[in-house]
Amino acid sequence: MQKTLIGFFMVMLLVSPVLADTSIKEKGKEVGHAFKEGGKEVGQGFKEAGKETEKEAKKAGRSIGEWFRDAGKKTGAAFRQMGRDLGSFFSGK
Repeated sequence: MQKTLIGFFMVMLLVSPVLADTSIKEKGKEVGHAFKEGGKEVGQGFKEAGKETEKEAKKAGRSIGEWFRDAGKKTGAAFRQMGRDLGSFFSGK
């Protein structure tokens, strides 16, 4: 993102000396074009950052899901064993 912003400002610095020699209409076109290109670069930066964030979120979601699944299995096994122990206690086995 920083590289994009630096590039955008460099383009603006390059365009500004030329603006003194051109008409107002041409200035507007050049500035508009610079903003359009800068916007595209910023958009691409956000798109790439979103892809990386998506990958990390999926990894975190999977690991949390696995933890809950394992915890559920262990809890179920503990309750089944407790039921067996109580059954054997009351039946006298």
